Amino acid sequence: MARAVDNLLYFWGTVSSFFLVLIFTMVLVFAIIYRRRSESERPRPITGSLKLELLWTSIPLFLVMIMFGWGAKVFYDLQTPPRETLNLYVVGKQWMWKIQHPEGNREINELHVPVGTPVKLQMTSEDVIHSFYVPAFRIKMDVVPGRYTTAWFEATKPGKYHLFCAEFCGTDHSRMVGSVYVMEPDEYQAWLVGDTGPALSMAEAGGQLFNRLSCHTCHSSESGSRGPDLAGIYGQPVSLISGETVIADEDYLRESILDPTAKIVAGYAPVMPTFRGQLNEEELLRLIAYIRSLSGLSNPEVRTEERTNTEQ
Repeated sequence: MARAVDNLLYFWGTVSSFFLVLIFTMVLVFAIIYRRRSESERPRPITGSLKLELLWTSIPLFLVMIMFGWGAKVFYDLQTPPRETLNLYVVGKQWMWKIQHPEGNREINELHVPVGTPVKLQMTSEDVIHSFYVPAFRIKMDVVPGRYTTAWFEATKPGKYHLFCAEFCGTDHSRMVGSVYVMEPDEYQAWLVGDTGPALSMAEAGGQLFNRLSCHTCHSSESGSRGPDLAGIYGQPVSLISGETVIADEDYLRESILDPTAKIVAGYAPVMPTFRGQLNEEELLRLIAYIRSLSGLSNPEVRTEERTNTEQ
């Protein structure tokens, strides 16, 4: 998106500079031409011109509407990731970036991605507001505690790029920096495997956590289960006891884990305990990744997780 953002800013800058020079030049010229030459001078009456009024109203309106339409298109593209993306998970914490890959690789203040692949970042914070900022990619998104925000990019050139926190977050805010490494696809795959072999995927780790917390004793497909079956629930509408309907996205799943009485599913009693204080943000992301893997999503990374869980 860097070229689209830059072209828009160049257009804005060019139009603004043109009118800046034009208006100040006219102010200077008119100040000289229409200056008062003597105490007795009386200026001639000036009659208005409807055509002139329409002209200098319609031209700025036309240019501003171009800016609005162009800017709206760029904003929409920045906020709308492609259907098929590499989904990565980012947790901001004073004063570091913690990143998890679906395959299980974890990084601190470093992000490795393949070139030419759309990357979607799902982000949250463990403490205060941070802001994930990669100037070379023209992306900056606030990372907020208690909710998930997303951003996406597609790196087009291999190399090393700066990563910053663009929101003042405390004493060592200036040290909350990192690097994004853009690699060729085969190099990225080699990095994923590393020297120790493939790591436990996020869905696998989430599945283990799901069993360790005994979530499977309530959330199952058996009749009489005390909780709803989670297989296929992600991204689907859920009917609540209040009569409302919500979509089971990341925010809903996170809230249901930490505050299970906030939105009670119709047909079930509020018996689920809260896990607030027992799980950190990284563990929550793993649980959500596991629940996503049960839903038969078309995302290629999710298909890998689903296959692994099926084998288990």
